Amino acid sequence: MSTIAVVGAGPQLGLAIARTFGRKGFKVALISRDRDKLDRLVAELATEFVDAAAFPADVLDRDALTRAIEDAASHFGGIDVLEFSPVGTASDTTLTNPADTTPADVQHQIDLQLYGAMTATRAVLPAMRENGAGTLLYTTGAGSIDPVPQVGNVNAAAAALRNWVVNLHKELAGTGVQAAHVGIDVSIGVSVVPGFPTAKPEEISPVYWDLHATKRDQAELVFSG
Repeated sequence: MSTIAVVGAGPQLGLAIARTFGRKGFKVALISRDRDKLDRLVAELATEFVDAAAFPADVLDRDALTRAIEDAASHFGGIDVLEFSPVGTASDTTLTNPADTTPADVQHQIDLQLYGAMTATRAVLPAMRENGAGTLLYTTGAGSIDPVPQVGNVNAAAAALRNWVVNLHKELAGTGVQAAHVGIDVSIGVSVVPGFPTAKPEEISPVYWDLHATKRDQAELVFSG
């Protein structure tokens, strides 16, 4: 049975992705920094007969993230799909316009998004290469493609992650390992910007299954509702 590791697992998109893959027979490794929240997600998935387990780690702690993924691989017998979608909290996220952005404003987002993705990838990619199969999926807001001035620092880091993922997709061509970026051009659940479109997590999560199962030649999909 195959396993997906969801890095940055939470009660919205992360849970929806876990459900989507779990209903296809996947086991689920949930990784984020809050053990209590992870345990609640594991319990919820158990009521739906999805075999899930929690592996707490802060994405900003690269050693801890690597250990969590390695523990998940040991627990389930390997990781077949990596999904990476951590989101900072309001208390640790500063939003800046491009002209006001300092290197420090971008650095936290680079650490979270780009360096976190690199760390998670290095924990699973060698085994995927050896097996000649695997899927690597990375999530950002669509500001990584069409940036929004109000979140200039976040968009800069997201664009760096997107660039790296698309390049990784090219590097892995012909290896059996798929790498793809998902750009989300909606608010998930409730819109924080008047008039901006929204979507339910369960409307978005099938995109991830498609990239894994039927659209392995694509480096990117944008969900706009």
